[in-house]
Amino acid sequence: MAGLDFVNTVIFIGAALVVLGIFSSLIATRFGAPLLLVFLVVGMLAGEDGPGGLAFDNYAVTYLVGSVALSVILFDGGLRTRLSVFRGVLAPSMLMATVGVVLTAAISGLAAWAVLDLAPVEALLLGAIIGPTDAAAVFFLLRTGGLRLTTRVNSTLEIESGSNDPIAVFLVIALSEYILAGGQTSGWHLAMELGKQAAIGAVTGVLGGLSLVGVLNRLNMPGGLHPLFAVAGAILISALTSLIGGSGLLAVYIAGLVMANRPTRAYPSIVGFHDAMTWLCQIVMFLVLGLLVTPSQLWSYAPQGLFIALVLTLVARPVGVWLCLSPFGFTRREKLFVSWVGLRGAVSIFLAAIPMLAGVPNASAFFNIAFFVVLVSLLVQGSTLTAVARRLGVALRVNVPNTSRVEIDIPGQTEQEIAGYPVTSDSVILGLSRLPPFARLLMLVRKGHIVDAVAAGHLQPGDYVYFLVPRDRLPRLDSLFRASPDVARRLGLLFGELPIRGKTPIGEVARFYELDFGDSDPAMTIAAWVTERLGAKPALDATLAIVGGRLVARRLESGRISSVGLQLDELLQVEPDDALLQRLEEDEDETIGRLRRWLAILRRKRARV
Repeated sequence: MAGLDFVNTVIFIGAALVVLGIFSSLIATRFGAPLLLVFLVVGMLAGEDGPGGLAFDNYAVTYLVGSVALSVILFDGGLRTRLSVFRGVLAPSMLMATVGVVLTAAISGLAAWAVLDLAPVEALLLGAIIGPTDAAAVFFLLRTGGLRLTTRVNSTLEIESGSNDPIAVFLVIALSEYILAGGQTSGWHLAMELGKQAAIGAVTGVLGGLSLVGVLNRLNMPGGLHPLFAVAGAILISALTSLIGGSGLLAVYIAGLVMANRPTRAYPSIVGFHDAMTWLCQIVMFLVLGLLVTPSQLWSYAPQGLFIALVLTLVARPVGVWLCLSPFGFTRREKLFVSWVGLRGAVSIFLAAIPMLAGVPNASAFFNIAFFVVLVSLLVQGSTLTAVARRLGVALRVNVPNTSRVEIDIPGQTEQEIAGYPVTSDSVILGLSRLPPFARLLMLVRKGHIVDAVAAGHLQPGDYVYFLVPRDRLPRLDSLFRASPDVARRLGLLFGELPIRGKTPIGEVARFYELDFGDSDPAMTIAAWVTERLGAKPALDATLAIVGGRLVARRLESGRISSVGLQLDELLQVEPDDALLQRLEEDEDETIGRLRRWLAILRRKRARV
């Protein structure tokens, strides 16, 4: 019976720690503390030197928990990445994940060699442990903090942090083996081993992702089993890849990426389930790591740990970022933010467990230094993430709509979803002259009553609408229901209407858009031209037909037109691409430039006909 009591005690303690972590996250959110740091502190308080007094020093269990948790978190990161975004930042992200990690590890290792009694290769091993950014920390803090970054910065960070873990794991294992072998391993052998792991990981990731999609689409499972199958399959892919000599973490990230970009049955429920799984993995991983550390030993490394953390944050990471991102046209502000958001989290502590398990000399020093660096990173960088993003101008001032998703579980319709949105007074959709062509309005709820979608007319604030929309267009439709007048004006560009200042001469408009204003004076303003034809007191949204399109009175000041919307028939037939959508909130000149190129292409095609 004593054995049963022990098992029940372990279950009770584990569940109590998770519940305590959840409640502490509510307090942390209220006071603005980094959530991951709170989970770590809860584990430390429950540990050997804390009030809980729990003695835990099992590095094998720590490695097991970390491996499973990271597999789930990286799979979730891949599930939320679209290939259209991936292609645009693939080169800078991969350069950061490879060259950037090596540079950061080398500079951090140099700092460790300067302040610790370590051999150069041991110092480099410590640099490799603390060098990679933590995908878990980056994904988690960006999402839970409600921070929406410009597309290029956000995508670069997520892809870099999701793909640098395999490189870091390889470096730590390779350097540990090199130290234990007495320096007998050649650099060529290490390079070949890295290439082999990356190749096997990439191939098994693609094949594993396609297999998951195929099974989900073909087998008629009970609804609740789809998410469980996906997460079990992800862990299976990671473990199998590692067993055959590949990078399991790279494979599981690629598998999630494949699933995200293929029509997949039960995809919304899989993503929703992974939200909960990611929370659970984060809580459990940081609680276990908090239990593992002994604070009384940790503080003896505080001076050296603080110095290494400062060099890592202020020198090593910025050097790697500047060298890797400068060739790709990133602005100084973007590079500053990417430098600052190089969060260190559970991955570094997880990596520090590898030398402990392998029996590498000075492994306990590696672990304590890594833990101290993580504490500093979460406390300083994690708590200032939002403020720095806004100060540097890489955070978008838009609100994410409160949406609902309804999965359509019909054979052949896996790529379609029903999406519901509330219409607020400043929703982007209200500023558009028409609904996007890819979304079909199914139902409209107005003042508590269902209204026929055709008879409802224009959308009004307070409405709740349901659309049938392809899954790959959901981010675009989400953009239309954000509360941001500035984005509304720019999104109007994407759906066939271009804003023109009222004082613009019609001659300039005619040359730019190849329009015909008849015998009118080219110096006449567009506002005066429209007013002359609509009447002395034009109404807001009054429309005037012209050859090739329409002019709409979009803004009135003191009864006079100050802004006109130009709707071109040619643009109404064009479907905007994802790259333009990604850029519209960041660079309006880029948006207008793309539209000009569209017009030129369309007119060349028309001329050939």
